[in-house]
Amino acid sequence: MTDKENSCRDQNGNHRVVVTGTGVISPVGLTTDTFWEALLMGRHGIRRLEPDGKYEYKVHVAAQVPDFDPTLYMDRKESRRMDRYCQFAIAASEEAVRSSGIDFAAYDPFEVGVIIGSGVGGLRTMNDQFEELIAKGGPNRVSPLFIPMMISNMAAGQVSMRYGVKGPNFCVTTACASGANAIGEAFRAIKHGYMRVAITGGAEAPITPIALGGFSNMKALNPTDDPDTASLPFDARRGGFVIAEGAGILILERMEDALAREATILAEVVGYGATADAYHITSPDPEGRGAAHAMKSAMQEAGIRPEDVSYINAHGTGTELNDAYETLAIKAALGEAARMVSISSTKSMTGHLLGAAGGVEAIACILSIRDNIIPPTIGLSTPDPACDLDYTPHVPATKKVTVALSNSLGFGGQNASLLFRKSEV
Repeated sequence: MTDKENSCRDQNGNHRVVVTGTGVISPVGLTTDTFWEALLMGRHGIRRLEPDGKYEYKVHVAAQVPDFDPTLYMDRKESRRMDRYCQFAIAASEEAVRSSGIDFAAYDPFEVGVIIGSGVGGLRTMNDQFEELIAKGGPNRVSPLFIPMMISNMAAGQVSMRYGVKGPNFCVTTACASGANAIGEAFRAIKHGYMRVAITGGAEAPITPIALGGFSNMKALNPTDDPDTASLPFDARRGGFVIAEGAGILILERMEDALAREATILAEVVGYGATADAYHITSPDPEGRGAAHAMKSAMQEAGIRPEDVSYINAHGTGTELNDAYETLAIKAALGEAARMVSISSTKSMTGHLLGAAGGVEAIACILSIRDNIIPPTIGLSTPDPACDLDYTPHVPATKKVTVALSNSLGFGGQNASLLFRKSEV
């Protein structure tokens, strides 16, 4: 093995894994660049929900993707055969593939995989078809496309068909940790030689009557009608999360392949931790043990000390329990270094993209490393005494960022942490 080949392996001989492309569809931007610009300007994408004429809701705001036209990415007939979450996945994948400069024709198609997480899959299709069933005469009125449009794995399936790639292809569904778990599983598959390239991340389009009703009735959503004070992670005034939609997709590949084709390497994926709280169906562990262990596992895999972590993109939903317990988890995982690390919740601007959050927030970490800047937590004006770390309030902070950690926590006690590092060969 040559010196160059050795440099592309870790100390255990495993493949090093790098990020070479990103794609974002979000409430604050329809590309990676517009998304990042909005975060650094502290501009949120939360808007009042327009009355639909059918229902009254207890929730009045959401973070919807504005001005999205699926026909920019596919023909009209194809778009009508996809749920909105699949459309988002295709659009974000198009940008990620284009920005990476990768040519799949140069690879054995069975060496390229697609792993895309989604917490709920085609919820809009499910909602609409149930209304058809009830209003128009029963099961015979259900569309024959209902199942292939609704199932959660179809985003991964559609993306694989788009590019003709035939490697491992599946969906991770772990609630709000889905996108992060998908990226972590793709990282491990490449690291250990089961794939050379992965298209991975998360996609979600949950803003539907049934989801708005379910989340608001369980008191998870902020009931305010003021978009500017709706998403307040770590603030004492926080009153729940803001439901959002979109997709975040990454191209991961072996470092040696990226170098061979002279690709721009955005960051290296170096660690992944996945745990369960085994505590409650919706509440996180009040001692933060599961989340702390996920962070510790990611650092251990990477061989990184807590004091080496520059930035944490927190799960930071703006719910009373999550923010306090995640703060405890960060302290447990990093010890004294927790007082030094920069933290922020970009959900203060994007809202909570559920299963897509891990993909979008991983990209925020990667861009933070690229540009040496910490995106802010906007709206943080009344700090909660239980949340007493540095959450980068209001404006971005300029800082050398060499290591960034992204946390995603989900209902059912799911915890996922991803660790990214500035790439050095």
